[in-house]
Amino acid sequence: MLTPEQEAIVRSVRKLVEFWQITPRELGDVNTPPRKSTPAPKPQPILPKYRHPRSGETWDGEGSQPPWLREALTKQGYTVEELRIDSRLNREALQGL
Repeated sequence: MLTPEQEAIVRSVRKLVEFWQITPRELGDVNTPPRKSTPAPKPQPILPKYRHPRSGETWDGEGSQPPWLREALTKQGYTVEELRIDSRLNREALQGL
């Protein structure tokens, strides 16, 4: 059962539909429930791109460089290529651990 306010709105809508000569087809199927949106795909995990050969610490290359990487490059004498996970040098070093 509609409240008096709802009944007044329904009368107003009916008058507007009649005045503008709107057909039910133009309104679409008002009884159809709204579609559920498909869920967004889950983000893929960011894989690490750099790994310290001895400590095993990793960095995904996003954001600022972690302290272990700065130290490895500036004080321990490693090169970026040696720390890159897909490099041959790093794979060989990891096999020795």
